Amino acid sequence: MAPDPEKNFGVGFVHPEVPVSWLKRDLLLFANSIGATEDELHFLYELHPSFAAFPTYPIILPFKHTDTDVIDFYARNSSTPIPGVPKFDSKRVVDGERKIILLHPIPLSSAGRTFVSRTIVLGVYDKGAPGSVVETETQLLEKLPGGDEKVYSKVIGSAFFVKQGGWGGPKGPKGVNYPPPEGKKADVSFSHATTKTSALLYRLNGDYNPLHASPEAGAKMGFGGAIMHGLYSWNTTCHGILKALGGSDPANMREFAARFASPVLPGDVLETDVWVLDGEGEWREVRFVTKVKGGKVCLSNGRAMVRLVAGKKESKL
Repeated sequence: MAPDPEKNFGVGFVHPEVPVSWLKRDLLLFANSIGATEDELHFLYELHPSFAAFPTYPIILPFKHTDTDVIDFYARNSSTPIPGVPKFDSKRVVDGERKIILLHPIPLSSAGRTFVSRTIVLGVYDKGAPGSVVETETQLLEKLPGGDEKVYSKVIGSAFFVKQGGWGGPKGPKGVNYPPPEGKKADVSFSHATTKTSALLYRLNGDYNPLHASPEAGAKMGFGGAIMHGLYSWNTTCHGILKALGGSDPANMREFAARFASPVLPGDVLETDVWVLDGEGEWREVRFVTKVKGGKVCLSNGRAMVRLVAGKKESKL
C-alpha cells in the first residue's frame, strides 16, 4: 500500500514537555556506570576543582525525568501516541541510532532552575514486515525569566519498533553511511570489559527498560535473555574516545553519534578502533567502529567531533 502524500505521518508533532532534574550524585553515578576511572576524578569526585558532568549525560534525562525512584518503563513510554500513525508497542522496541550535539555544558545541578526535555518527531517510517522507525529530536532546555529558553543539547535519535510495520506509511530516506577511511590503520584502539551486572548499574541512571534486566523480557524479544543498553555501549565508547583523544576534558567533545548494529550481552568485551580524519583547526572529525570481542560490530557509523589534545592522535590505550 502506497503512503498517502497528503499525510505528514506525525512529522512535526511535539510531545508534551517533560520536566527534568538532576543532582551532583546523578552525575557521579553516570560517570561511574560508563567506566570513568580513578585518574578522572573531575567526573567522580564532587569536590574536585574541575568537577563536571560527563558531556553525554543529557542523553539519560528523557528517561529519568525528575524521578528519584524506579518507574514503570513500559507505562511511561506508551503514554503519548503520535497522531497519524499506529500506536506502537513499546515492549518491542530497540534503539536505531543516536547523535548528540553539545551546545553548552550543563550545570552541576538543576536545583533552583527549570529544565525540560522537548521531543519533536522528525519522521515515522514503515519498513514493512521488519518494523517501523520513529526519528526524533530531543532538546534539553532551560526555561529562563521573561519566556526565553536556552538549549543545552540536541539528540537526534531513531527507535525501531520490531515487527510493527506494514501500515502504509512512507519508507523513509536511505541512511547515510560514515565508514572509516579505507586502508588506514586505526589511530587509537581501546577495549572496555562489561560485567554481568553492568546493565543493572547503568539502569539506575533512569533507563529502567526490563529488556536490560529481566531474562524473560529479553527472551520475548528474541535475544535469549537480557542484553546491554545500546546507550551503555554508546556512552562507554564516547568515554574511551574522549579519554584517548581529548584528555578527558568534557569541553573537547562537540558531537557524538553511532548506529546500534547488534546486541551486546552482559560480560562481553567491547573493542573500539578510532580514526582521526585529515583536516585542520582545533575540531577534528573522527570515525570509529566498536565490536564485541570475537563477535559482531555493535556500533557502526560512528563519528564524533573532538578537539584533540596535543600528542593524543597516536596514543594507544
